[in-house]
Amino acid sequence: MPEIPVLPAVWRFPAHPASVGRARHAVVGVTPRQLHDELGLIASELVTNAVRHGTRGDDLVELVVWPADGHYWLAVSDPGDGKPSVGPRPGADAESGRGLVLVDTLAAAWGVVPRAYRGKSVVAGLVFPPAGM
Repeated sequence: MPEIPVLPAVWRFPAHPASVGRARHAVVGVTPRQLHDELGLIASELVTNAVRHGTRGDDLVELVVWPADGHYWLAVSDPGDGKPSVGPRPGADAESGRGLVLVDTLAAAWGVVPRAYRGKSVVAGLVFPPAGM
């Protein structure tokens, strides 16, 4: 009999700034303590981007977290058609523009995956156990 894999944790949040904190809290509740800071920050940044740039009106943002292949993976999906990318580094006085720079710095891997019916998912992974543990 094959071993049943760990099921992903899935949440759907309204496209509202208050969802950022809820998403961070959700991620911390289902991941190893050693990854709370990094995965919580990645979730916050990706949900913020989804709310600001990938949604409007009554749209929802979906957050999925799952362990696989020595990583903890996190995907944030929205119905928007833009493709997030790391742009030029923001200046010291800039009030925004650092989210994907942080994700790019923290994640072992990340990328944008189109959804079959509408929108995209931004997926990021952290190695677990973290190096040096």
